[in-house]
Amino acid sequence: MQRWGSCMRYCEKDFIDQIRAILSTRNRTVIENPSLARAAVLVPLFKKGEDCHIVFTKRTDTVRYHKGEISFPGGVFDKKDLELKRTALREAFEEIGLEENDVQIIGMLDDIVTITQFIVTPFVGLFSYPYPFELSSIEIAELIEVPVSSLLDEDCYSEREIIRGTRKEIVYAYQYESHIIWGATARILKQFLDMIQHPRTT
Repeated sequence: MQRWGSCMRYCEKDFIDQIRAILSTRNRTVIENPSLARAAVLVPLFKKGEDCHIVFTKRTDTVRYHKGEISFPGGVFDKKDLELKRTALREAFEEIGLEENDVQIIGMLDDIVTITQFIVTPFVGLFSYPYPFELSSIEIAELIEVPVSSLLDEDCYSEREIIRGTRKEIVYAYQYESHIIWGATARILKQFLDMIQHPRTT
């Protein structure tokens, strides 16, 4: 476990290989509902200093959905994309200038359904840092680089129960500096963090 923790801290090849193995062998939740639109996001990992980091974006107040929220790069599937992986990579390029050829896709997390009625498929990817990001002034207000170690700090995480319609739901939240990650992004993030905290390939 100590070796895994060290690899995680330094974003070493063993850490990436372990994530790839977990994602390739686990039973991924796939949601099929023709009445809901499809979307995809990229969970972008990179090594900075002595830690793995994740890129998040803060959306502008002019976008159609999730104004001002912290999100992963991503968006709605376009028929021209042909596949959801292409959607995630295209949107990452359009939003933050991350070139498709610079991203190594490691695997996929579970599908989720958002309150705006999208089925979102998350792809985990790795890229080299530093990177010449170019932010879309229309969609992205800020780029946020968060160390994985900070997200794993117990003081960073909170959850509460809410009533939505007739159902009870658990809402997750992560706080990094002045930023609060919640909603669908927090649900995807929790999937990923639970996976690396409890690495199993079966």
